[in-house]
Amino acid sequence: MYAQKHGGRPTAATQSRDVLLAALAARRSELEDHVNSVAVVARRVGVELGLSAVELQELVYAAELHDIGKVAIPDSILSKPEPLDEEEWAFMRRHTVIGEHILAVAPSLSGAAMVVRSTHERFDGTGYPDRLRGEQIPLAARIIAVCDAYDAMTSQRPYRARVSPDAALEELRRCAGTQFDPAVVQGFIAVGVPVPETAEPVAAAV
Repeated sequence: MYAQKHGGRPTAATQSRDVLLAALAARRSELEDHVNSVAVVARRVGVELGLSAVELQELVYAAELHDIGKVAIPDSILSKPEPLDEEEWAFMRRHTVIGEHILAVAPSLSGAAMVVRSTHERFDGTGYPDRLRGEQIPLAARIIAVCDAYDAMTSQRPYRARVSPDAALEELRRCAGTQFDPAVVQGFIAVGVPVPETAEPVAAAV
């Protein structure tokens, strides 16, 4: 787990996080690498965007636990090689709210719970579950959304092949201002992800 590498005395938050991550890894082992990758990059983006130490810690917790709600999603949906049908997709969309409810049980993770709920909101207000728009979406959730999408696109999934880093970056740029916060996309690129030579400048932050 990413945060374990930083040592320090265990807190209620870290102990709760470790239990939940163990449960997630036991349920879907491939998610462990994914959430760790998202957490590492999200923290770098958070530093680039000027988050405080407290905000960075909450960001890392939320990034590590953003998929915890998937423990309640059947394998038949998570591992389906074909596109999900409408009923399955509606069930899948519940994972952010389920994740919020799981984390809210631990008072030390209440801040992360609110972030996890919003990780699939879209900058233009067409996401789920609350159709939040722009800065209504917690900044940590906007950061996780970009890092999660990049890692998902560049990883092999049951329903599609991975894409190249350059292709993933082009997609982030294309979706800046609609799906993603343009300022976060800029921050993501600034932390050292290679930028394709043909890429157009990211639109100004709204």
